[in-house]
Amino acid sequence: MSESTAGERIAEDFGDIVRRESRAVVYGELTAGLGPALDEATYPVLSGLARGGPRSAARLGHDIGLDRSVVSRHADRLQGAGLLRREPDPADRRASLLVLTEEGERVVARMRARLAERFDAYLAHWPAAEAEAFARALHRFTQEALLPRES
Repeated sequence: MSESTAGERIAEDFGDIVRRESRAVVYGELTAGLGPALDEATYPVLSGLARGGPRSAARLGHDIGLDRSVVSRHADRLQGAGLLRREPDPADRRASLLVLTEEGERVVARMRARLAERFDAYLAHWPAAEAEAFARALHRFTQEALLPRES
């Protein structure tokens, strides 16, 4: 039996990372105790807005892989908790944009800090040079292979 290629090993591990069950566990840990509107279902909405700025529910849904109606339902919960608001879209006054509130930005910062703490804890038993090399390689891989390129 031949040794698998680096690409095959990455594909296998990447599949484990993006599995719905894996994401639900991580999102649940990141949102724990931050309020009843925050859970593994609403996390992608807040995170997506933090990464991409104000957007329509349809555009956000496309970006995070959810249907617009699902994004709208989650946005209703988050708006009720004061974490986002809807504003008229300057390009189309009939449409609205989802926008993080100051409280929403604070919550996102807390969740990102929790995620960084989690990764630091995972890497704590690695030699520092290996952890840094992994962080650099993952960043490079993400930038070169996963992010959309401008045409």
